[in-house]
Amino acid sequence: MRSRSRAMGGFTLIEILLATVLLAAGMALAFAAVRSTLAVSTRGETIASGNERMRAVDGFLRRRLSAAMPLAIGAVDPETGTAPVFIGDARHLQFVAEVPDYLGRGGPYLHELEVQDDGQALRLTVSLTLLQAGTRIEEQPVRGAELLVDGLKAVRLRYRGRDPRTGALMDWQEQWATPARLPVLVSIEIIPQQGPAWPPLLVAPPQYGRAGGWR
Repeated sequence: MRSRSRAMGGFTLIEILLATVLLAAGMALAFAAVRSTLAVSTRGETIASGNERMRAVDGFLRRRLSAAMPLAIGAVDPETGTAPVFIGDARHLQFVAEVPDYLGRGGPYLHELEVQDDGQALRLTVSLTLLQAGTRIEEQPVRGAELLVDGLKAVRLRYRGRDPRTGALMDWQEQWATPARLPVLVSIEIIPQQGPAWPPLLVAPPQYGRAGGWR
């Protein structure tokens, strides 16, 4: 009778264990497929987010540098009789440009771009300070430096001008040597800790003559 009952649909312990093992294997495969799909989706979102951040930072810096103005950002040098309008080195640059109302009160603002090291990575910040007749006006509440991008491996700021004697383009400089004039070209290279280097940002600030006209 026992043999007949097993033949008619009963399950032995071995059959139950085998079915359990097959079910567990199937669930493991399913979970692995789900994890793989989620990983691909996460990587895609990370890449998309990084590209969006890159475009936003690139667009902001390009617009600001393209609007640079030859307005004084420091005291007049008694030897040359000129005041600096653009100060730049490998980790910091300053220039004046008008900003739209949504960034401040409108009008000329001193822009200070700085590469900072937080001990684990580099970050790029920008500070905006209102200028009135060449004087810095602290707003209330005081505006601190705003983060543009963090998690960076390297940032390189470089500048290029023209030889005043020949008019030919000079070599790239990591220290802008003629602060009384705007550079012809500004290069900003950004390498994040994760992912490939950003395409180099190359901007040509407006060129003005001594009387404020285009040159």
